[in-house]
Amino acid sequence: GINVWCAAGKELFSTKEVVRRVRLSQVHTVVNHAQLLLPQLSATGIAAHQVQKEIGFKVIYGPVSAKDLQKFLVSGFTSEPHMRKVTFSTKERFALIPVALMEAQKRSLLLAPVILLLSGIMPAFCAGYGLFAVLAILCAIVSGAVFSTLLLPHLPGRAFSITGLSIGIVTAFLLLHLRNILQAWPGRIATLACLLILPAISAFIAMHFTGCTPYT
Repeated sequence: GINVWCAAGKELFSTKEVVRRVRLSQVHTVVNHAQLLLPQLSATGIAAHQVQKEIGFKVIYGPVSAKDLQKFLVSGFTSEPHMRKVTFSTKERFALIPVALMEAQKRSLLLAPVILLLSGIMPAFCAGYGLFAVLAILCAIVSGAVFSTLLLPHLPGRAFSITGLSIGIVTAFLLLHLRNILQAWPGRIATLACLLILPAISAFIAMHFTGCTPYT
């Protein structure tokens, strides 16, 4: 699907690579036809006429989604309209969330103990802000991995850095609204840190969706 399109755009799934792989695997020795079935979204990196000229195989573009491949083959390479359409529904976006959370968890598990340790050796008037910092990081992860994914079509900008940043700013203000920490200087510093760090982490996590969506 989308990963194929991304690879084709970066010339990893290209005419040259297809020709090289077919020659390397010696496909012509195990098949009795001259047809090469490729994913539809690889078309951005494939020159079908050049492939046929180089190795004698005619390129046939299959459906967008692998789940439609069997039906496409049974019907004699005939595709239905929905097989040629790229979708990115809420259900499809939701499937990406667990991967994003697992990836973000690796870094957060290392960062959270360090923050708590540092807050424990700070002066007494800073007590409690370590927990708030950890909470802010968790909110940033949820913002970048969950909110930016589910709300992607409704967020401003096409760049994931912008979508992640915008929802991160909203999340930061919501977090600060739930906890009134502006009465003392440590609270004001924590507020500033939250407004700077939370959106940045959210944007960083959101950028990991590059190559997994039809947006870039």
